[in-house]
Amino acid sequence: MLRSGLLLALPALALALTGCSLFYSNGKKLDVMAPPGPETTKTVVPRLQVGDVVVVTFSGLPDQQDYTPQEKPIKEDGSISLPDVGRVDAAGKTPGQLEDAIHDLYVPKIVKHLNVTVKNTTSYVYYVRGEVKAPGRLIYTGPITVSQAITSAGDFTEIASRSGIWLTRANGDRFKLNLNRILNGEDPDPPVYPGDQIQVNKQLF
Repeated sequence: MLRSGLLLALPALALALTGCSLFYSNGKKLDVMAPPGPETTKTVVPRLQVGDVVVVTFSGLPDQQDYTPQEKPIKEDGSISLPDVGRVDAAGKTPGQLEDAIHDLYVPKIVKHLNVTVKNTTSYVYYVRGEVKAPGRLIYTGPITVSQAITSAGDFTEIASRSGIWLTRANGDRFKLNLNRILNGEDPDPPVYPGDQIQVNKQLF
C-alpha cells in the first residue's frame, strides 16, 4: 500500500519541481518557447489605454467638409479631443468601438455621411507587473526574453520571488517560471511577444 502511494505521488512531485510549468488546452501540451500559433491563439483585440497614440482618419465626406487626419494621445482622463465634437472617451475601447463612437458623434448632427478609421500606433506593448522596480507597460521593439523584460522593468525588488514568476500570453496561455533555473541555464529563457504579461510575485516568508 505504501509503495502504491509513493508511485502515485511521484508524478505530482515531478510537476511541482518543474521550472517551467506547461499547461494544457484542448488536450494539447503547450510549449513556453513557441509563439502562440493558430491552434491556440484566440482573437485578441487590444483595448486602448491612457498614453496610447491614435490616428483618426476621416473619409467619405462631402467636398465642402475637410477633416485632416488627427494624431491624438489618449490623455490621463482617458479621452481624446476632435474638431467640432470635442472630448471623446477612448480608453477601454477597441479601435473599432472608438470608430463607432466617433461616427455617432458626427453623424447626423454635423455631417450626413462619414467613414472613420482609428489606428493605434503604440499597439506593440507588453506588461511587467508585481515586484519589479518599474512595473507597467513597455514598448515591444523587437525580440526579447523574460529575463531581459524584467531587467527592462528595473529588475527585481528586494522582496521579489525569482521562482514565482507567471508568464501569460495574449491568448490566455499561462506558464509558471523559475528565473533562478533560467539564469543557471537549467531552463530556457522564454521569448516575450506583444500583449504578453509577466507577473513577479512576492517571496513567501
